[in-house]
Amino acid sequence: MSSHAAKDPEVAEMNYARFLTAVSAARDTSPIRALTAIMLKSPPSLISLAGGAPNVNTFPFKKASITMNDGSVIEIGENLMKTALQYSASQGIPELVSWLKELQKTIHNPPNVDYSPEKGKMELCVTCGSQEGLSKVFEMLISPGDNILLDVPTYAGTLGALKPLGCNIITVPADNHGIIPEALREVLSRWRPEDVSKPASKIPKFLYTIPNGGNPTGVSLTTERKKAIYEIAREYDLLIVEDDPYYFLQFTKPWAPTFLSMDVDGRVIRTDSMSKILSSGLRIGFLTGPHPLIQRIILHMQTSTMHTSTFTQVMTSQLLHRWGQDGFLKHVDGLVEFYRSQRDVMLASADKWLTGLAEWQCPTAGMFLWIKLKRISDTENLIMEKAFKKEVLFAPGNGFTLDKSKPCPYVRASFSLASPEQIDQGIQRLAMVIKEEAI
Repeated sequence: MSSHAAKDPEVAEMNYARFLTAVSAARDTSPIRALTAIMLKSPPSLISLAGGAPNVNTFPFKKASITMNDGSVIEIGENLMKTALQYSASQGIPELVSWLKELQKTIHNPPNVDYSPEKGKMELCVTCGSQEGLSKVFEMLISPGDNILLDVPTYAGTLGALKPLGCNIITVPADNHGIIPEALREVLSRWRPEDVSKPASKIPKFLYTIPNGGNPTGVSLTTERKKAIYEIAREYDLLIVEDDPYYFLQFTKPWAPTFLSMDVDGRVIRTDSMSKILSSGLRIGFLTGPHPLIQRIILHMQTSTMHTSTFTQVMTSQLLHRWGQDGFLKHVDGLVEFYRSQRDVMLASADKWLTGLAEWQCPTAGMFLWIKLKRISDTENLIMEKAFKKEVLFAPGNGFTLDKSKPCPYVRASFSLASPEQIDQGIQRLAMVIKEEAI
């Protein structure tokens, strides 16, 4: 569990309006979605002729029983099924939102943890996977020509969401311990912090990072670097987008303190995902951050997805309430044990087959091993054609870079799905391809 930093007596007064795009600032509450929220909180005696929701009695589904791995059963009875199949609030169903809020309190203990709607306080909303949350965060913050900061290589989905928005992506140097604070300060030195409030200022709006088990590198930021980066963000009035889908797949304890746990100002937007720890197909993610910004996301959801699937939210909520936080964390411990074992198998196979042919480092979290091939300048053709012919597939490194046309000597190897035997055979086949290429 993480504890937040001591509250600074000179906490910044955040001006969130300066971060918003014109489109995001113009969003208003959907009157229909507002009616839905009112109806969900209304007593049964209320007669509503306002909503346009379909009649639940016309739905072909009546009830469901979901059997867990331990043999226990989650029953979704007739009444709960009616709720699960109906429209729900854009923020998420109340029982799931409240459970997740308590989880964030316990795990991260953010300084603004009271979740009040006052300026700068925390809020949380459920999203259709963390990817929806990320995309809406970017569309809320980025206008064409804006400067934004991130370390590369990075998650291909992030690059895919950013590039069409017309922003200038400024890369921050990183090493085996993540973003280098001194390098971040050097990048920002072209601007003056006092210019941040000027209308024409081009100081970057935010820094994006995957702090634990980064995709594709497997790199994790150290606590000391996070503290230094947060202080730089305060100096230059940056937001920090903390994309942390592998937080619960850290292989050693205590788990690293998060940017959210240090956020005395209200400048961190954190994305979490249930995809790696419950199910990717449930499409359950959640955003935590300052109320004014999360509210902008909710307004966007009202006119796009409307809300994450009520049925999968009900499934997830039923499970989490049955487990409680202790049961959830026990489940997480089992996941960590599995993925740590898988990682160790891949590291042993890499030592056996790739020594002298490639370089890599031991990931401390996540699902990936980032491998740099020696004497090979680009892996695209090597992987997509030659390795594929030997019936093995990796992710070529250029898919995680800004310019995919530039040669990249890296490959990403995932240890999440394959069996130990398949991992060993796959690494052996990669070694064969490298040797043949080097001849």
